[in-house]
Amino acid sequence: MSKGVSRRPRGLRILPSATTVLAICAGLTSIKFALDDRPHIALALIGAAAVLDGIDGGIARALDAQSRMGAEIDSLADAVNFGVAPALVVYVTLLPDSPVGWIFVLLYAVCIVLRLARFNALLDDNTKPAYTREFFVGMPAPCGAVGSIGPLAAMLQFGEGWWTSHWFVCAWLAANSALLVSRVPTIALKAVSVPPNAAPILLIMVALAAAALLLFPYVLVLLIIVGYLCIIPFTIRNQRWVAARPEAWDVAPRQRREARRASRRAQPQRRSMARLGLRKPGR
Repeated sequence: MSKGVSRRPRGLRILPSATTVLAICAGLTSIKFALDDRPHIALALIGAAAVLDGIDGGIARALDAQSRMGAEIDSLADAVNFGVAPALVVYVTLLPDSPVGWIFVLLYAVCIVLRLARFNALLDDNTKPAYTREFFVGMPAPCGAVGSIGPLAAMLQFGEGWWTSHWFVCAWLAANSALLVSRVPTIALKAVSVPPNAAPILLIMVALAAAALLLFPYVLVLLIIVGYLCIIPFTIRNQRWVAARPEAWDVAPRQRREARRASRRAQPQRRSMARLGLRKPGR
């Protein structure tokens, strides 16, 4: 019995890499459906590729099947699924007659590769403080893919408009490219902790997101883009707060949030004391 249990994980060690290969196939097949003038299926396949790419790491950790080769395949899959596939789908559907559009498509794909290369390089850098692991440098590649297909999602939901014009699509790709290679921080999901009493609310939100994905998938894509843009200022402020306080670098994120809340509560009191200090008797 013990031999059967020990052999099973070894037989499944190929499963994470197989999941990554399926993700690559889904990403490349999305280009085929875009060429066949079926952009809704192309977007669905890009979403499927993103889901497969998100679970392959968890499968590898669960099976204790992490390897250098698997990490390299995963990085190549990200370049295909979040760089090449979305860029070509957008070009085929929105910019087929625009020579200038091809330049911006290339720019986006190159920036995705640069973003992934920087991410891999930072993984091997052990000289940075622990808190830097809680933030991505620049917009993550999956967010870049969702952002790049925003005009296409708007077209499928609302029809053609200014959001499908060549100049807007090119400017949109340029903005996504700039965010990918920027120093704008993005909080990592592993740094987000959910209180136990908030679990029911989280499950309700997941159910609502699943319903929205089935009924209004293109609206959901647009909401994800708007949500990401809205949290950028808060993430920048959070990172600057931590960077300015070395004593909080090795503190758990939950304890750090409690310290920030206590600091915010104390600010009105400090302001009141400062005002009282300026109004001295006899003035």
